[in-house]
Amino acid sequence: MAAFLAGKPAATQPANVDMQLVLAVDASGSVSQERFELQRQGYAAAFRHPQVLRAIRSGHTQSIAVIMMQWTGPTMQAIAVPWTLVRDQASAAALADAIEKAPRQLFGGGTSISGAIDFGVALMPTGPYRGQKRVIDVSGDGSNNRGRPVTLARDDAVRTGVTVNGLPILALEPDLDRYYFENVIGGPGAIMVPAVDYGAFAQAILKKLVLEIAADR
Repeated sequence: MAAFLAGKPAATQPANVDMQLVLAVDASGSVSQERFELQRQGYAAAFRHPQVLRAIRSGHTQSIAVIMMQWTGPTMQAIAVPWTLVRDQASAAALADAIEKAPRQLFGGGTSISGAIDFGVALMPTGPYRGQKRVIDVSGDGSNNRGRPVTLARDDAVRTGVTVNGLPILALEPDLDRYYFENVIGGPGAIMVPAVDYGAFAQAILKKLVLEIAADR
């Protein structure tokens, strides 16, 4: 028995990273294909930007793990890009390419930010990485109108050690930034960066990624 145990391969341990980051992208009915493309191109451009790479390199492990999901209704979520390690220019560019190639999988179904947060929390233990910080990054253009109250989902996420950040797009609801501040974001150092419209999304997501990756360093 001792010889058998000695020869048994050890279980693979998750790799440590500075942050596990879930990018939760709105694909609800209010998001036209043109608007969805602006979100997708904004995320891709951000990961190609040197400011994001500098933020990643400022951490202890100089690496983060990123997964992208699309969300609409309470049980309507889809993984667009699986867990990806980002630690240098090549891996950041590869993630940007994967984001650009990922097709839209969801159309309509309401706006369930609470469902997106719950799904994001469930994604955290599914990959081969463990982050010193765990963040769900929600972008969207409307308030929660399906599923359980978003404040309950946020509070449950925070209790598990997950920070919820937000990027409200104010094109349809001009006061959505206040709604996100009061109901969606939560956890230590939670960040909200609004975009006045979809045209401003790329600059807003770049700013938010740099802030949240470099936070607490």
